[in-house]
Amino acid sequence: MKQVRNWTLALLATITLAGCESTALVEELEGFLQTSGDGALSEQTIARGLSEALTVGSDRVVSTLGNSGGFADSAFRIPLPDTFLKAQETAARFGLSGPFDELEERMNLAAEAAVPQARSLLLGAVNNLTFADVMGIYRGPEDAATQYLKGATGEEIDRRMRPIVNEQLNQVGAVSTFKSLVKQYNALPLVKPIDADLEGHVTNYASAALFTQLAAEEAAIRKDPLKRSTELLRRVFGN
Repeated sequence: MKQVRNWTLALLATITLAGCESTALVEELEGFLQTSGDGALSEQTIARGLSEALTVGSDRVVSTLGNSGGFADSAFRIPLPDTFLKAQETAARFGLSGPFDELEERMNLAAEAAVPQARSLLLGAVNNLTFADVMGIYRGPEDAATQYLKGATGEEIDRRMRPIVNEQLNQVGAVSTFKSLVKQYNALPLVKPIDADLEGHVTNYASAALFTQLAAEEAAIRKDPLKRSTELLRRVFGN
């Protein structure tokens, strides 16, 4: 590597002394010098740094949203489906608001329990990054990695999260509560029957929360030295 660097220096000097008009070649050689010297970042180092940043960010997101109260007690609290909001107001007049509140709590518990399952899905997508993707992300805006993952795998993540959410909703009793609530409400006089895709509603909110938090973590790692918790992160994102 040292011999190649010395050869490049000599060639660059020759081009400059000769008054060569090849600006593009000079810029390319200068770029080589900036990225190939001792301590410089190689393609592999940048790729590992991005992978580690996503790993660290995903761990932080999972530990936050997947912890007790991660949804219910945060800005990501999942509300009832829109079709239920008016029904909740109506039911309150009949003394039936309690089941609606219980359903909302159980929905948030289901999302909280499902979040850890998304970590492997997010990190698995990193394996498909090409060198062009890596450099585009590295030189891109503060949420470039998050936007790449969302665009490339968002639909697949939703598809694979939905059965997990459904399972968790069943475990915490939200589905049975939901069906019972719909049955009771629809039996009330002069009300418009309601229905909703409960699993899809929770999945969409959980997925949006994951990407929003991941973008925040990515931006923090890029901008805040204190967020770079490993030597590799300090080296890649401190450059």
